[in-house]
Amino acid sequence: MTTAADPRAWLYRDALDPDTALRLTADALGGCDDGELYLQYRASESFGFDDGRLKTADYSTDAGFGLRGVSGETTAFAHANELSAAAIRRAAETMRLLDPAKGAPAPPPARTNRHLYTAEDPLALVPFAKKVALCEAVDAAARARDPRVSQVSVGLSASWSVIEIVRADGHVAQDIRPLVRLNVSIVAEQNGRRETGFFGIGGRYLYDRLFAEATWNRAIDSALEQALINLDSVAAPAGEQTVLLGPGWPGVLLHEAIGHGLEGDFNRKGTSAFSGRIGERIAAPGVTVVDDGSIPDRRGSLTIDDEGTPTRENVLIEDGILKGYIHDRLNARLMGVEPTGNGRRESYAHAPMPRMTNTFMRGGTDDPAELLAGMRNGIYAKSFGGGQVDIVSGKFVFSCTEAYKVENGRLGAPIKGATLIGDGPSVLTRVIGIGNDMALDEGVGVCGKAGQSVPAGVGQPTLLIGGLTVGGTG
Repeated sequence: MTTAADPRAWLYRDALDPDTALRLTADALGGCDDGELYLQYRASESFGFDDGRLKTADYSTDAGFGLRGVSGETTAFAHANELSAAAIRRAAETMRLLDPAKGAPAPPPARTNRHLYTAEDPLALVPFAKKVALCEAVDAAARARDPRVSQVSVGLSASWSVIEIVRADGHVAQDIRPLVRLNVSIVAEQNGRRETGFFGIGGRYLYDRLFAEATWNRAIDSALEQALINLDSVAAPAGEQTVLLGPGWPGVLLHEAIGHGLEGDFNRKGTSAFSGRIGERIAAPGVTVVDDGSIPDRRGSLTIDDEGTPTRENVLIEDGILKGYIHDRLNARLMGVEPTGNGRRESYAHAPMPRMTNTFMRGGTDDPAELLAGMRNGIYAKSFGGGQVDIVSGKFVFSCTEAYKVENGRLGAPIKGATLIGDGPSVLTRVIGIGNDMALDEGVGVCGKAGQSVPAGVGQPTLLIGGLTVGGTG
């Protein structure tokens, strides 16, 4: 069978068929509140082009299942990298450790016929040689841009995953998930000083978007511009300052400082800084934060989450008021609310938990140029690198990869070594300007939680914050 004709052929082979999977799931989970058999096949590849030649080329496939039973607050989970009836029977032994459910089983997820992205396999549609040729073309074009370019690194990757969720009540749901990504990193050198610029782009679509010349040339131009700007950077000033955040990727600060604190498990357990605060003002007027996994082709989107619940738009903060949290099925049931389509897992070897999809702040009415012009002094943060967050307190530290001094309403010198320090519960109360230029990121986000990593999206408009602590070197 071809993948296009019947992708289930990757899940159901000689050792397992759909009827047997359904029967084994019903036998294993019959006494549980909830749970599912999660079947997955995944193919992935990556290319690393560095120092003018192909350094790495990896291809792998993996297939397996995760069997989860839930009774009350207790979860039993077993998995194996084998799709067979015998392996599922062995995994079912773990479910016997659960106490019998006291109530009626949780109802199945709603069904959906929509498709947010193509079902085609990006890996199979483009020959190996063409993928290497793209990396070569990007490398050569980047080196030809400017004599100060001393090193170029190109990364190209893709995956294709077929998943099926089988429940004891007979509900079966399937999703086929493509994902592609292109990264360009450029090191520029001048007068003995070396600085790096980076740009990445991707999403749930096929390679053809990345192979378009306009796309990879934009990646080169953006990475080179950042590297050259940083060659002229000066030491970042330290202290509390007014901060202007750029649109798009700087929404990663929102994701970390606010988003994780709005996940249902932390709030059910009372460990989040936002626990028990629904209906309260937690942000300045005009601040509306949304998590939406139903945006077509986006990196963080899913047609259904990893429990089978269709994704949707979830308004978390509306005009500064906390409206709700994001939930998987377990935490939603225990908190007496609906699942929001945010039950996510890294793979069949992991149990689902509440996770963000595409989390962003909606745009406002302010002109970004006027927000800058109205600043007396401060910094403008255009791009971020890594960061750390404490979920309980909401305290965060983020490093800026491209930032500038602001002096009398104008951009000044680029700065190096700036870090933004603050806490989630207070940072949104200090918002004093919201631009009309909301943008989502380019499609490179990876969210980590409890040892699991999943693709995620972020976004925001230009945002003026009246007072953040800036850690610097000057």
